[in-house]
Amino acid sequence: MKNKLPMLHSFGSYVVELCYKRPMVCEMYHITCAEDADKYLRLFIDAKQLDLRECFWVILMTNANNILAISEVATGTSIGVQPNPKYIFQLALLTNASAIIVAHSHPSGNLNISTSDIKETRKISSIAKAMDITLLDHIIITSESFVSFAQENKL
Repeated sequence: MKNKLPMLHSFGSYVVELCYKRPMVCEMYHITCAEDADKYLRLFIDAKQLDLRECFWVILMTNANNILAISEVATGTSIGVQPNPKYIFQLALLTNASAIIVAHSHPSGNLNISTSDIKETRKISSIAKAMDITLLDHIIITSESFVSFAQENKL
């Protein structure tokens, strides 16, 4: 007798379920400016890593700019990090975010916005627009300070 495996699923019968419970509104931090984003990001990140390697984060927010979540989405080397936009927007969809701020570190302490930083920001901005999500800012942070693409008119 031939050993047959039972057919568990027919075509198109797989189920994907997403679950997310947002924080209580009274417990959410509110962002009004780049300084707020820097301050709340620094509460989340491991400051000891800022001078070691580039990291990339996303701050996921409501339409009222309340923080839903902060997530590290990529870790790189001392000279670069390559975020995956798919992962950024998976998190945005999972949390039902209306807006995002992205940020990455420069371990060198250099706050200059590079050509590759601008290119990556444009890529993320384009995807965000297509998904009806607002990219509010891209922030570069160092252990000493930060620079905001929005404040520098680079967004």
